Amino acid sequence: HIEMLAKHSSNYIHAPYWQAAIAPKKTEASINHRDLPKRADTVIVGGGYTGISAAITLARAGQKVVVFEADAFGNGASSRNGGMLGPSFSKLGENGLERQYGREQVHATIRESLAAFNWLVDFIRNEQIDCDLQICGRFRGASHPAHYAGLIEQASEIAKIVDFPAIEISRTQQGDEVGSNAYYGGVVYPTDGAVHPAKLFHGLCEIAKRDGALLFDHSPVRQVIKNNSQFNISIDDKKITADHVIIATNGYTGGPFGKFKRRLIPIRSAMIATEELPESVIRSVSPKLRCHGSTERLSVYYRPSPDGKRILFGGRSLGYGDCPQIYHKYLQDFMTRLFPQLSNAKLDYVWSGKIAYTFDHVPHIGVMDGMHYAMGYCGSGVGRANYFGRKIAQKVLDQAEGYTIFEEFPFKTRPFYTGHPWFLPAIMKWHSLADRLGF
Repeated sequence: HIEMLAKHSSNYIHAPYWQAAIAPKKTEASINHRDLPKRADTVIVGGGYTGISAAITLARAGQKVVVFEADAFGNGASSRNGGMLGPSFSKLGENGLERQYGREQVHATIRESLAAFNWLVDFIRNEQIDCDLQICGRFRGASHPAHYAGLIEQASEIAKIVDFPAIEISRTQQGDEVGSNAYYGGVVYPTDGAVHPAKLFHGLCEIAKRDGALLFDHSPVRQVIKNNSQFNISIDDKKITADHVIIATNGYTGGPFGKFKRRLIPIRSAMIATEELPESVIRSVSPKLRCHGSTERLSVYYRPSPDGKRILFGGRSLGYGDCPQIYHKYLQDFMTRLFPQLSNAKLDYVWSGKIAYTFDHVPHIGVMDGMHYAMGYCGSGVGRANYFGRKIAQKVLDQAEGYTIFEEFPFKTRPFYTGHPWFLPAIMKWHSLADRLGF
């Protein structure tokens, strides 16, 4: 619980700001292992957005579903992210993807990404999940003068494919959108949104349990063995048999799932949350209380908290481990360079978590060694993970609706790569240099 977490010397709490709203409820607690059935229709490994979303779809179809989470439910990226919600178009951009896969497939990913966003917004509203959903829009600032034209061109190209409005904001206009002189204009995406990610996850767990899914936390899966048409799954000294297995571990993939781990690049992302600030200060940063991003390679993102009382600011953590004494300083310095008006703002919360990139910068879904999987959301997991969880469940059910263009992309690794991204420090240094030079 938040009240039990020790404060560091800088007087911040080393835990996600989001947990404060849900820790007292503790409704995701697991069923005791003595209640573990001997058999299930589907076993899901990973209790984040993907796994719980899949469990809801399967349980509503009448399946007996068991979800195993190695830690506490939602303790990974599902309750550690920034809560920013949008279509999550590819990190490579349209042109980069076209060079790899061709125009038609790329256009299909753009259309489906927007459909995924719309589906999740509708799902939240239809299920009446109390997660502070706001269609607040997003401002993306050009970090260098040369980036502005590219932002406008990208928005124009996407508009030819889908109905996704974008508003051009010149540098002389940007004061209406962001309280910083660090940008050279930008674009507003007015239909983007935001959620309280932990409340969203809490709501999903409540639905999954209500519909009959069995959730077991602190239950790492030790072994999965395929035996003819079924799987034998081991959890410590317990075993369960299932017709289907879904791997939904994303940035926390490990253990017996090395073949999946070799295809993922785990990256640690970090966030800080300021103390409560006057509304005038909050609006001096974000006049319209939008989400925000930029065009740097080592990009940062920020937004007001759902109650409009804090600034939440995120970016890379500069290392593999959870070292708040390092990344809190980096993020706080970055934040105050952008917004000198926050120079005296204290930090209340500092935290990090792991996301997963892929070598082609697109998410992947499919079947490997007989096991279904969905993972590799490349830092855009709020919308993607929930949508992919539903899709992979529909595939298990052999429903036509389970088809997604993303299953067409081969899930590749690299020679000699084992899942430990030893090359990241060099890449980060290159990106940092490119940001300084405006590449």
